[in-house]
Amino acid sequence: MSIFIHESSFVDQPCEIGDGTKVWHFCHLMSNSKIGINCTIGQNVVISAEVVLGNNVKVQNNVSIYTGVTCEDDVFIGPSVVFTNVINPRSAINRKSEFLKTRVKKGATLGANATIICGNTIGCYAFIGAGAVVTKAVPDYAIMVGNPAKQMGWMSEHGIKLVFNLAGRATCSETGKEYILENGNVRIDS
Repeated sequence: MSIFIHESSFVDQPCEIGDGTKVWHFCHLMSNSKIGINCTIGQNVVISAEVVLGNNVKVQNNVSIYTGVTCEDDVFIGPSVVFTNVINPRSAINRKSEFLKTRVKKGATLGANATIICGNTIGCYAFIGAGAVVTKAVPDYAIMVGNPAKQMGWMSEHGIKLVFNLAGRATCSETGKEYILENGNVRIDS
């Protein structure tokens, strides 16, 4: 395997980039960022210092991922997604010591133009709809839409909306996996 970095992109050193990763046109990867294996970084993406992307992360065009963000494996970041890292930015005030951490957990999808307010965790396999503004923590498997984002249901690992019966059980129509809804949390039936 090898790494592909388009000639129009800049990678500040030190920077870790895993095998099989592709960095396309007009990107800037800042020092001390860590990019896993088999990632795809679309056009015009900025990955700030100390950002961590797991393996197989897909970052679409026109995304800026700021210091304080960690994305686990298999995360999908849609076009023009916005991350913040300070709650109350001011041009004349340096608030770098106030950066809040944001974690996007394994398999989550962030739809086009979603805004992720810093200091929150987006759960495993959660699905953030296009244009949603996430202002609070998101449970595993939750579907979130709107501004501010509100939960509108549950999503399977394969991106299929789950419909729970009265017993709190649902089946992914694509994989046949069974899911259980219990006390406001979803898990796979083991």
